[in-house]
Order: sequence, then C-alpha cells, then structure tokens
Amino acid sequence: MQKKRLLFFILSYFSFMYIVAQEKKETLTWEIGYHKNAGETPAKWLPSTVPGAVQLDVMKGENYKQPYWYGNNVEQFDWMEDWYFTYRTKFKKPVLGAGQKLYFHSKGIDYHFKVLLNGVELLEQEGMFTYVDIDLTSALKETNELKIVIRPVPKIKEAATFVKGTETYRQNARESAKPAVSYGWDWHPRLVTRGIWDETYLSIRNEAHITTTDITYELNEALTAAQVRLNVEGTSLAGKNFKWLLKDNTGKTVSAQTGQLQSGKEVIIGKLDNIKLWWPNGYGEPVLYTSELELYDAGKKLLDRKVSRIGFRKVKLLMNEGAWDEPNIFPVTRNVSPSSFEINGKRIFAKGTNWVHPEIFVGTITPSLYETQVKLAKEANMNILRVWGGGITNKESFYDYCDQYGMLVWQEFPLACNNYTDDAAYLRVLEQEARSIVSRIKQHASLVLWSGGNELFNSWSRMTDQSLALRMLNSICYQLDPKTPFIYTSPQFGMGHGYYVFADLEKKEELYQWMARANKTAYTEFGVPGAANVEVLKSFIPAAELFPPALNTTWESHHGLGAWGDKRWLDMPVLEHYFGKIESLEDLVKYSQLTQSEGLQFIYEEARRQKPYCSMALNWCFQEPWPSAANNSLLNWPNVIKPAYYAVAKACRPILASVRAPKFSWTKGEAFTGEVFMLNDTHQSLEAGEATVTILFDGKEQTLLNWAFAATKAFENIEGPTARIILPAIKDQFFKIKVTVKGKPEYTSVYTFLFKEAGK
Repeated sequence: MQKKRLLFFILSYFSFMYIVAQEKKETLTWEIGYHKNAGETPAKWLPSTVPGAVQLDVMKGENYKQPYWYGNNVEQFDWMEDWYFTYRTKFKKPVLGAGQKLYFHSKGIDYHFKVLLNGVELLEQEGMFTYVDIDLTSALKETNELKIVIRPVPKIKEAATFVKGTETYRQNARESAKPAVSYGWDWHPRLVTRGIWDETYLSIRNEAHITTTDITYELNEALTAAQVRLNVEGTSLAGKNFKWLLKDNTGKTVSAQTGQLQSGKEVIIGKLDNIKLWWPNGYGEPVLYTSELELYDAGKKLLDRKVSRIGFRKVKLLMNEGAWDEPNIFPVTRNVSPSSFEINGKRIFAKGTNWVHPEIFVGTITPSLYETQVKLAKEANMNILRVWGGGITNKESFYDYCDQYGMLVWQEFPLACNNYTDDAAYLRVLEQEARSIVSRIKQHASLVLWSGGNELFNSWSRMTDQSLALRMLNSICYQLDPKTPFIYTSPQFGMGHGYYVFADLEKKEELYQWMARANKTAYTEFGVPGAANVEVLKSFIPAAELFPPALNTTWESHHGLGAWGDKRWLDMPVLEHYFGKIESLEDLVKYSQLTQSEGLQFIYEEARRQKPYCSMALNWCFQEPWPSAANNSLLNWPNVIKPAYYAVAKACRPILASVRAPKFSWTKGEAFTGEVFMLNDTHQSLEAGEATVTILFDGKEQTLLNWAFAATKAFENIEGPTARIILPAIKDQFFKIKVTVKGKPEYTSVYTFLFKEAGK
C-alpha cells in the first residue's frame, strides 16, 4: 500500500510539473536560535514563523510577556540587538526532472547575513531590499541543512548606546541602509527588527527560465499609441521560442508577438494603438493592461511564464505657477523647487498623506492589510502616498494595490534625518539596495517620484546635493528609470514641513493664523496630534495609568507624552487652554480628536485655496506601526479609524464649498468672519450656482450670506465674499458654520468652533 501511494505521488508530481511547466514553490519549516558570537552554535532551537522577526520567535518560544505592544513590554527585546540569530531548516533533495534545478529564493532578509548549505557558505549580503536567489542544485545532498546567520544590529561608535531624550541614536543608521526609524523616533519605539521578513521558499525551475522582465514604452505626442519594449533576461534562453501577449483591461488581446530568443538577454518590441491611459484617483480610471510572456522549447512544451500588469501614463514634475518669481531677490541663485505634478499632460493637485509601514514587525505585513489601507486612502479622496525615507521599501503587493486604486507613489530611499557617510563600504551597500529598489518599483504605473530621503538638507542632517550618496542615487534613477522625476530630499526650497500642533501657546498662535499666511509650493508634511480612540488606549495602557496621563507611564513609552518635549504628542496645556481642566479620559479623547479633525480640515482646504502656487498637501501621517497614545496619524494601529480621517476625506473632495475662518475660539460680541470659496481640483468646469453660509447654535440656524457664483474654468477655484456676524451669547460649548450649494449637497462643508465666556 505504501509503495502504491509513493508511486501515485511520483506520477502526480510529474503530471503537475508537466502541466505548469514553470516554477514550483516549496515552503520550508524553520527553527531559530541565538548566540553571542559568530562561530557559536545556538544552545537551543525554537520554532520560527517565516516571514516574521527574530523577536517574535523568541517571544513565543520563551514565553515572553505578550502582547509586545502592551505597557512597556517592548523593552524586553532590547538585549537582542547585540546577538547573532541563526535560522535553520532541513529538507530532502527533491526529485528533479530532466533540465530542472533547485533554487533558494527570498524577497527579504533583514539585515546583514550569510546563507550556508550543509555548512558551506553560499552568500554573504548586507541589505534587506535585495532579493536572494541562489542555485542550490550542484551542492545538494540527499538530506540538506540550510542556515541563515544574521549579524547583530549595525551601530556606529558615537551612537551605539541609546540615550533617552537625545536624538543621537538615529545616527546608527547613517552607515547602513536599514530603516532609521527602528532606532527610535517620536512615534516609534526603539525596536530594531531583524529576520526573514518577506516571502522565502525553495523553487524548482526548468533550466531554461526567465529571471526578469522589464517593460518600457514610448507614448506618442497625443498619448494614444506607444511603442512597447519588453526587456527579457534569463537562463538558457537561446534557441527557445516565446509568445508575448498584451491584453487590455477587458482581457482582450491587443498585441501579440512570437519568435525565437537568441541569447539570455533580449528585447521584444511591440506596438499598441488606442491606448487607455492610467489616471490617478479623482482624475480618471487607473486602467491596467496585462503582459503575458510564455517560453517554449522546440517541442512546444511550456517552460516558463511571467505575468505582470502595466499602466500607460506620462508624468512630469513642473515649476508651480508663480514659482519663477520666488524668491523675490536679486541675484537669484536658486528658485523654489518644482513640485507640481503633470499627469498625462494635465496638472493635478496632489492630495495625500505620508505612508509609514503599518506594522512595526514588517514581516507580518500582509497583502490584505496593504489593500485595506490603500483603499482607505482612496476613499478619503487622496491620490498620492509619500513613502517616507525613514521606513522600509514596501513589499510588492503594496505597489500592486497602488496601481489598482490609482494612488500615486512618491518613493524615498532609506535615508532620513542623518548625514549619510561618503564611506566606500556604505556606498556599495546603498548602490546595491538602490538598484534593487529601482529595478523592482519602476515597473509600476503608480510610481511618479523618486526622492533621496527625508529631511537631508536640514541643519540636523547637513547633507547637500554634493553628498556622494545623493549624487549616486540621482545617477541610478537616471540610468534605470530616466522618465520618472527625482528630487534630492523633502523638503526642498519652497516646500514646507510642519507645523505639527494645533496651537503654540508661547507665540499665542493657532494653525489658523500661520497656515493662512504660509506661502509654500507644497506642504509635504504637516500634522495635528490626536489621542487614540478610547478603546485603543484601554487595549495597551494598564487601567491604573489610563487617567490622568503622566510621564514615566505607558503614556510616555507610547509617545503620548515626552515624545518631542514633555508635552507632546498629547499636548495637555493646549487642550486645557481651550477646554479647561479635563476630568475624564473620554473628554480628553473627545477634545483632542476634535482639534485634530478641525485643524487638519483647515490645513488641507487652505492648501487648496492657495492653488495654483501651491500644488500639494500631505499630512503626517496616515497610519502607525504600533499603538501610540497620541499621534498625528489618521488611523490607530492596527487599523482603527480616528475621526480626523473623515474630516480629511471631506477636505479632499474634488469639489467643495469652503470657509476660511481666522481662529478657533470665540466669545460674545466678537465679529466672526468667514471668507467663502468654491474649490475645484477637477478637470471639469464648475457650473454657476448659489452658496449659502449659516451659523448653527443652541438648536437654531441663522443665514449669514447668500452668494451667487459664476461658472469657472476647469481646475480653478473661486474666491467669494466674507460672511460676518456679531456673535450673540451662546449657551452651547460649540457653534458651527455651514456652507451649502443649492442642488449640490455633496459640496456642503461644516466647521466647529469653540464658544467661551470672555476671560475664560
């Protein structure tokens, strides 16, 4: 019976291999151990989850305190930074058919590691964004042991020790391509992850197989047709036949090419007419085509098949209207930087957010989590995500979903808030990582901008466009992806980072004042802090610490207090300035989330009111990788929506009626004023209409203004009159201003303001 089962398995196996005639993935079962020195053998082995992280495996295997994000449990991982970790797996030599080979493939190992098969070193690599692909065939035994030995966390001597309350710890990243955020930030704990963090498996392939396909195209001037080039690389391709199909978004074949490959590196050229363009969210459909490349032997047996998606679009980064006049000095050595996106020949207003990885242990990020959050950004009327340079370069599925949902991607390299060294060893690793990143991501229609990294030209970083790392990154992008714009860092001259608070009590100013007088081509980071939702706070703060918030408690370790000065991010002095002494956790959350919602709504709308000189608004930030007590994010970890998300979604609607008020807090007898606008970011003209501004208080509604506005051109705002009222005595704590457009309820906007008795 056992022999029959074995024969059935073998026959089924070869039948399966004949049908797919392509790569067959074999998953592996892993164990992990840790040791102090490189040559040691771990004293014990623990089960390992791959993809994952070494910290999670040890936590589960040795019964550490769970969950890791509760209280101060994250500190139990600190000792691991200076230890080696070894993964191991055992497997039997698979049955390989004629012309087949066995490969070890990993899409991500963090960070500096060696790969050994049966005790023989096959690869040493530093860098977590370069795929590993090793032919194991010639070194196989009947029973095999594969090991991955991961070195300790990279550090520099000057900042090797974490000193609480300082920023020197960030410097640990200045000589590695590891995400700087893992060394600690004002919203991220000190937790330097390592391990196998992306898909990893054994791969049975035909000897003749495709390793990479790279599609480039040249659109005609009318953007209706293109010459398409498929660059193919592989092993033993010479003499093999191919069939290449391009299918439109309905599945119809619109281009077909057949022929024979002459070498391991070939270019196949096709032509495509009547192209449907890919557009970002709010400006059209993100149309995607499908490329199918099949490889055959002389007997017409299928050897390999590669399927990918492609979107046709043309992107430029242009000077903003009026930007050549800034700065208004003589001589002008450098004007403000271009920051206006033109997609398919039409300028857009980039409304979006800063994207950080949604899990602190990046190995646990799933495609479904990426899709959920990218879709939430789309539903918030956003069209661009800035992938921040302090974090990771995302897994492939992130970019797939950005393609699918029409989300533009601004991709930064892993540099942030440091003066990255000109050291040759570091530059070699950065070049390796950058080439891998560009080669992978450039295929995506959603990619519209490369950036060297975050805040590199600032006084705390002190890099310039002469820094070798930035010169090299610019060169690599030009070599591999010349049609995608590149900037050295964000912000550049003319762009804005900040503010990140609702009010500055020392300066006696609110964001209503400083944002209205700002003059930036792009607001690429700004924020208003908001406490986490009550149920989220209760999930990770011990009950005895929940209220009132205090330093040296979980409120501090989870960045509600002491993250950037003692009072941030919760900023209790500001909240009590407006609302008086706060007596409960529920009131604290309510008031904090109110100021975040109203503040962000004002900033987004004000940026749009400053169009066309301004062309972009991106808040800091969209989500968080672990639960923060208070943060600038729109989503609480793991994926809980805060009220500010809905306020931002309203502020980013393609067309809306808008009111600019001068402040948040009002008293009896003051003259409230609100300037009225119609905001239009679409490429359709705005029809003439009638707007009405009303005030709502104490259960009453009073009309302040009726405005008959004229039709406008596409992508053009209208500035209207100012609504005014001498405020009466109001019993309620708040009053609202509402602006509506007759027959267009979708344009309605509502704003909440605080009413206080004079002197309070």
